[in-house]
Amino acid sequence: MSGPRERLVAQLSSIKELSGLSLRALARRAELSSSSLSRYLTGQLVPPWEAVVALCRAVGRDPRPLRAVWAAASAAGAAPPPRRNDLPADLFDFTGRESERARVEELVSTAGAVAVDGMAGVGKTSLAVHVAHRLAAKFPDGGLYLDLQGFTPGHEPLDPVTALGRLLGALDITHLPPDPAALWRSELSRRRVLVVLDNAAGAEQVRPLLPGAGRSAVLITSRNRLVSLDGVPPVSLAPLADDEAAALFGRAAGLAGDDREAVDQVLRQCGGLPLALRMAGARLRHRPGWTVAVLAERLRDTANRFDAAFGMSLRQLDEGQRRAFRLLGVLPGTDFDDAAASALIGEPAASFLEELVDAHLVQEVAPGRYRMHDLIRQYAADLAAGEEPAGDDAVRRVVDHYLARARAQDPAWLDLEYVNLVACFDAAVRLGADEVVAELPQTLRVWFFRHRGTDDQTRMLSAAAAAAGRLGRDEQRAALLSDLGWAHAAAGRLRPALEAYAQVVPAGDGPAAGLALRRGLVRKDLGDLEAARSDFRLARELFAKVGNGSGLAQALAFDGWVTLRLGGRAEAEELARASIGSAEGPARITGLVTLGLATESEEPIREALALAERHELRHNEAWCLTYLGVVLREAGRLDEALGHHRRAVDLLAPLAERQLLIECLRSYADTCRVAGRGDEAAALNRRASTL
Repeated sequence: MSGPRERLVAQLSSIKELSGLSLRALARRAELSSSSLSRYLTGQLVPPWEAVVALCRAVGRDPRPLRAVWAAASAAGAAPPPRRNDLPADLFDFTGRESERARVEELVSTAGAVAVDGMAGVGKTSLAVHVAHRLAAKFPDGGLYLDLQGFTPGHEPLDPVTALGRLLGALDITHLPPDPAALWRSELSRRRVLVVLDNAAGAEQVRPLLPGAGRSAVLITSRNRLVSLDGVPPVSLAPLADDEAAALFGRAAGLAGDDREAVDQVLRQCGGLPLALRMAGARLRHRPGWTVAVLAERLRDTANRFDAAFGMSLRQLDEGQRRAFRLLGVLPGTDFDDAAASALIGEPAASFLEELVDAHLVQEVAPGRYRMHDLIRQYAADLAAGEEPAGDDAVRRVVDHYLARARAQDPAWLDLEYVNLVACFDAAVRLGADEVVAELPQTLRVWFFRHRGTDDQTRMLSAAAAAAGRLGRDEQRAALLSDLGWAHAAAGRLRPALEAYAQVVPAGDGPAAGLALRRGLVRKDLGDLEAARSDFRLARELFAKVGNGSGLAQALAFDGWVTLRLGGRAEAEELARASIGSAEGPARITGLVTLGLATESEEPIREALALAERHELRHNEAWCLTYLGVVLREAGRLDEALGHHRRAVDLLAPLAERQLLIECLRSYADTCRVAGRGDEAAALNRRASTL
């Protein structure tokens, strides 16, 4: 029998079916966020009663019969989220390393950190992933994996901020705060997660990614010994000893027993490296007519053991498979799926990938998801440089493939492929593919809204605007520059934001109104209130001219905001009331807060706060709480005011709202000063100044 949560989900699903609307359209009609509605319909979150009422009213249904079902579901709670597991698949033939494995497991359990180092191909990642799978039960909140690309051909090592963004994104935190390392440590301190940081370039790349206090742990791999990482003991891997190497080779080749002298010759050629041993074993397994002695002779024909192992595995393939292998060496990005490989090769790739996996030239890290070891990738790229004159054409095909997929705006796909999309963008810049360069950042607008102000975003938008200019696409260039200004402003880079806006030539009154509003917001944050008011009044005029009621409401509200700051309290109140009267839903928030400040009344701000909470607009919640604190401060209710300020700052901790955080910190400091907490006020002002 289904539980109360399942019964509520069934009732809500029937409401959606009754509406005949898409999820997004129903959310819009009910004034809910589509992400929240999705969680309600899948049972991940029990909605507040007000949301149930809103959904029923959206389809003309009486909500009262659902009250008992909702109450039972609320008491039962929402389903716990599934354990996060980003780890690659464990190797079925993991062999040996008993002492090293035991030592790594001991250090993970006692020190909470360990760094595995050793030469390329020695099996560092295999050991780390194997240990992580063995210890999964001790880390119930999940296993995270991140390739830091320290030695990946064709890629720069991930900078720590980018790495932190990807790790926090794995915890469903999409907005980077000003200090992402502090947030990362805070999140790990209240979870029990095992983090595998693979392929680190050095200690400086890793240090900001380490957990602090708590029960989470980190397992690092690197070709370098990370001796300067305090509190992270090293475990160094040497090539496999002969007995372990022979056992691994035997498992890979499917041998029950064979000529030990010939096996020893193979082991010497492979240098005890698991990667080379697996490839040599796979080669023998695919040639049942060969003996180990024949394999050893073939390996001796090539002086370099890597070329011997890789080249021999390659020679077992036909020309089409070898071409696929070479082209994978120039594929932008890190891991990939069958569709991307097919675009690269120019024909269906599934059969090619199966053969390459069997030959250990490609790893299937998850069902349908593939990658190449760095050494093999470099080998493939070197071959492509000499044997694939049309390699750039192949790269262009895969870039076009990613652009086409990005246009579909599938959020889960964008999250999965984001790293590869950035790599494709960089490849398009290298190829001079201005059409792709100009369009790809625009297809990522929704994704960037959730991850705004990142270095990737500003770099891509800047290059895209230049590409649109070369193509003579003035409207597209203006839109990209406007987005660039917005991204800079969200990250607190106000002067660069104004510089970007100054280059925009809007095409028509509508874009000009939006530009004036954005420019005014930046000038407001810079303290240039007269210039900001001029911008807001221009925006008012233009929004009214084109009939954009929502834009007009925002322009009126912010005009009232700066007018109040300039001493025009009565005029500010009038503007705020005009804004509220012309707006609906969350668009009323700015006007309500402005009205509350102009009239020194908490009620309008509480109404704005309720709107922000209902629509899960965390940045608006923080803003409302801050100015509710200001009004309460002026009323002498200092303890209440300080509580609201604290809540505002806490809400902003996981969000990429640097400029808003500065505003909230300064208001908090003012209230502390009035309350006689001079030291606390000074500390808050220092924090704001640092930002």
